[in-house]
Amino acid sequence: MNLKRLEYFCQLAAIGNFTRAALKIGIAQPALTISIQKLEQEVGLKLINRAEKNALLTAEGEVLNKRAIQLLSQVKQVELELEDLKNLGQGTIRFGVSAMMGSYYFPKVLTEFKQKHPKIKIQLVDQGTAALEKMLLNGELDLALIRGDLENQQLRYTELINEEVVAGMASTHELATERTISLAQFCQQPLVLFHEGYFLREVVSQYSKKHHVDLDIRMETNLIELQKSLVRNEVGITTCLSRILQNDQKMTSIAFEPKIEFKLSLAWKKSHSLSNASKAFMTYLSSTPEPLT
Repeated sequence: MNLKRLEYFCQLAAIGNFTRAALKIGIAQPALTISIQKLEQEVGLKLINRAEKNALLTAEGEVLNKRAIQLLSQVKQVELELEDLKNLGQGTIRFGVSAMMGSYYFPKVLTEFKQKHPKIKIQLVDQGTAALEKMLLNGELDLALIRGDLENQQLRYTELINEEVVAGMASTHELATERTISLAQFCQQPLVLFHEGYFLREVVSQYSKKHHVDLDIRMETNLIELQKSLVRNEVGITTCLSRILQNDQKMTSIAFEPKIEFKLSLAWKKSHSLSNASKAFMTYLSSTPEPLT
């Protein structure tokens, strides 16, 4: 079975659209269509519902997609192990991290790691922690920074970050002089929030659902600087980590009462044999004093 066609098929299944999938893969749409047709001929099954708008994959396509993800993960694992055997100073790390953590916590540590290991490549994947956990389980990532308070039995964890979640608002906001704020007070304000799937959004969404509170969400964005700009201009208030606002004179942070903690751990799949490159990265993170500052 042609592995390249399987890769294209899995990309198509994940994205759900031929045009967007071809764009992400980096080939023309007709080439992707031909590749999928050849895969169908190869397996002797209809994999794509071309007349059905609500379901791209047939039942047979769903089965193949699930198995293909596992197979491609195993192939990638073999490639990584062979790469390690060739040269212990080289390798590739598929590392998942959220946009906020990648922007504010990892520039320094990634730069220093690359200086120590210039031949090791890092493929950075930006997603919410829920999506990153799923990618770890599917074998699409080697390591990821995800929530450590909801452990999955298929993963191993080592805690890296324990921060306090605060309410971020403009320094001129009417609540800016308060010492603490409750989630009830927070949820009554116009809000600028992350998209669903991010912890800093989930804590608010879970409260609103539990207490049947209708949120006044003025903007949803994972772009940190855009979010801060909107908050400075009093479009709404947001949830964030306290150190992100430390040097911003136009914004202030108010602690939640009761306190809300944000715990993130470096995680990897138990059944996944980590490459020497990934082990070197883990060792560096664990041994560096305050690695994420």
